Amino acid sequence: MNVLILTPDRVGSTLLQRLITVYMQMHNFGQPVINLHELTNGIMKYHSDVFNREVLGRSNIGQGYFQSLPEIVNLLSQCDHYKTSRLAHYHIKFRQDPMPEQLDFYQYLNDNFFIISALRENLLEHALSWGIYTHSKKLNVYSHNEKAHTFYDLYTNKITVSPLSMVKYLDQYVEYLHWVDNHFVVGNYFEYDKDLANIEQYILDLPIFNNRPTLSWNETFGIDFKTWNQCHYLLSDISGIGSQIANDQPLQLEYNLLESVNSHKLVPAKLEQVNQSLTVQDQKLLLDYGKKYVAASDAIKQLVANKIMPTGVPIKLQTLIEKKLLIKNFNQCVDTYNEWVAKNKVGKPYTEEQLAIKMKKEISSWHAQPKLTE
Repeated sequence: MNVLILTPDRVGSTLLQRLITVYMQMHNFGQPVINLHELTNGIMKYHSDVFNREVLGRSNIGQGYFQSLPEIVNLLSQCDHYKTSRLAHYHIKFRQDPMPEQLDFYQYLNDNFFIISALRENLLEHALSWGIYTHSKKLNVYSHNEKAHTFYDLYTNKITVSPLSMVKYLDQYVEYLHWVDNHFVVGNYFEYDKDLANIEQYILDLPIFNNRPTLSWNETFGIDFKTWNQCHYLLSDISGIGSQIANDQPLQLEYNLLESVNSHKLVPAKLEQVNQSLTVQDQKLLLDYGKKYVAASDAIKQLVANKIMPTGVPIKLQTLIEKKLLIKNFNQCVDTYNEWVAKNKVGKPYTEEQLAIKMKKEISSWHAQPKLTE
């Protein structure tokens, strides 16, 4: 079965499509399953030595709108292996394809793909994430060094997010919802704020896995996905927040950056080699699971090497409290968001107390039993 994820971006769609691809590799579908990432930004047909057949992959001539929608449909029709991919609404807007071509394209996707629409309940975080992107120029990062070097200067100097930018991306999210409703037959919805916590079960419950015994991440790699993803995040955490949440110390609204972004080891052999800005519990988690984390990561790297996926699994960028520490005018952004909600009757407003509760709950899911103050 082909899988397509519709997205406005900043809603976990890259994580979801990569993970669906990995889980499909764990199971025998009788033919290749290849992740194309974005359908409208360059795909190609080539002979795969791995599969000894013609397959599709992400274009190797760079990204850009150099293929018409009919050309994309033609390529998709030529290779009958399974594809996982996404379609981002903003790419469709930027391309400005004639509407008849768009409608034919959407009909082909409806007829040939199981379609998932990615959503966010917390539209404040959605807009904040886009605001951070305008400074970082990175939608996702895939290695620990990439994350550290992308955000070190931003954490040091902090950023200001334009209120007009907030409104722009909130408006675009509403446009995305209308686009999905008007053109697609959606088979399932991925609600980031609800489904991320149990994303493995969400994926294995999809109809693509019906009528077959399913394998978990733990059964395949010897480490459950939640723990693997925690390691994925903690190994590139240079914020210093971990040291603040240990021992019931009050959280300070400042980053405590590591002196060196490369000071910790990927597979720590002893405590002195672990990122010392983490809690003792976090350090122990990395010591206990580091080797299994790396073994699973190496298997994913092999999927990339075999061109089954264009990149690995993205690393969590910032929790809500990290966004607050990063953005100088965070409170102004919240006010702008609440005003937009009141005007547009979309989303829900947040008080300072509600956001504090969300921050505490979320940080607890990314750190190993942190002690947080009220």
